[in-house]
Amino acid sequence: MRLIAGSCSIENREQALSLAKKLKSRGITEFRAMIFKPRTDPESFQGIGYEGLSILDEIRSLGLKTVTEVMSELQIEKLYDHVDVFQVGSRNMQNFSLLKELGKTDKPIILKRGFASYVDEWLKASDYIVMGGNEDITLCERGIRSFDDITRNVLDIGAIIYLKQSTGFQVIADPSHSMGRRNMVIPASRAALAAGADGLIVEVHEDPDHAYSDGQETIDIDMFDELIEEIGFKE
Repeated sequence: MRLIAGSCSIENREQALSLAKKLKSRGITEFRAMIFKPRTDPESFQGIGYEGLSILDEIRSLGLKTVTEVMSELQIEKLYDHVDVFQVGSRNMQNFSLLKELGKTDKPIILKRGFASYVDEWLKASDYIVMGGNEDITLCERGIRSFDDITRNVLDIGAIIYLKQSTGFQVIADPSHSMGRRNMVIPASRAALAAGADGLIVEVHEDPDHAYSDGQETIDIDMFDELIEEIGFKE
């Protein structure tokens, strides 16, 4: 089982390294390490940017792989030597220029589903990467927009089932962004894994109520320990 964990975004060196050490001690090998944050509200925290590159290096020196979102093809070269896995976020799923350039790299790619995209559109987006020569793609179901607001998004369990039956891609789920409520993250994780997901990417913070972004959907260390127990994650 693949389990990627870390805060919504890297806030500063102390916060990132403290969390990274705690997660590593629990068997995590891939750290959610975002330094750019595409946000709907332009006045909200946008990430620490390139000043976070040295922090990514320190996280890697701990023996963790960094999973970092890339927002444009212009960022690839600057991020390349500091990142182990490139993530394409929901808003960039159909950024075809970016996808084409990622296809030329030899880095694993996590391709998140657009929040209003059909599964077929999502798969067509993956084709842009494959056509460039990179087939190391993981599809991430992160929830789609609905008319209901009981959760932030709707975790599409059917899409996970379909993708596992119809493609050769690894499929993971993002219970944090799909639920938008930390008390729903563990049940949503169980549901995704029961549907056949190969793993999860989860937002964790030592003090989620004071996180710079998405604190309401972020679990703390105690809840993360509960999640590990519930899903039977082993090092």
